[in-house]
Amino acid sequence: MRHARGFSLIEVLVATGILTVGVTALAQLVSIAMRVNASARATTSAVLLAQAKMEQLRGLAWGVDASGTPVSDFTSDIAAVPNTSNGGVGLTASPPDALSAMIAGYYDFADSAGQALSGNGPPPAAALYVRRWSIAPVAAFPESTLILAVRVTRVRGSIRAPVTASNQPDEARLVSIKTRKAR
Repeated sequence: MRHARGFSLIEVLVATGILTVGVTALAQLVSIAMRVNASARATTSAVLLAQAKMEQLRGLAWGVDASGTPVSDFTSDIAAVPNTSNGGVGLTASPPDALSAMIAGYYDFADSAGQALSGNGPPPAAALYVRRWSIAPVAAFPESTLILAVRVTRVRGSIRAPVTASNQPDEARLVSIKTRKAR
């Protein structure tokens, strides 16, 4: 008698079951990878926005002129779009909760392309990120050294609600020190 070639029904069902389990696991893996990619993209954007704001803060005048007189920028408005040289707080010390609350002069918004939006009032419709910054004199050297901190988070729910102290996956924080230098 000749043996039949091919697969039995049971072999086909087992193979189909194994294939189904494999494809389901692969689909879950793709879904997880997409979420992680989106989170990484948001975190990268937040870091770039934080770096841009830190560069603005570090670019404000905080030095000593040729005669030894301190030169400080206490009037630039870097929360306005476009930035202006007066009408703002510049490097004035911020309230202690400036990184977690909406303090006038110490926050602004940015859209999905990283373009700065006005930091006055509620977030514009295009706002995706809120940037907050604080400026604090160093206790031992208050006239010559400042601590600059920037925090960027996604705009979520009620923007007026305080942000928790814990880091979100798509958040960035930067801290720098600025000292007076002779010009």
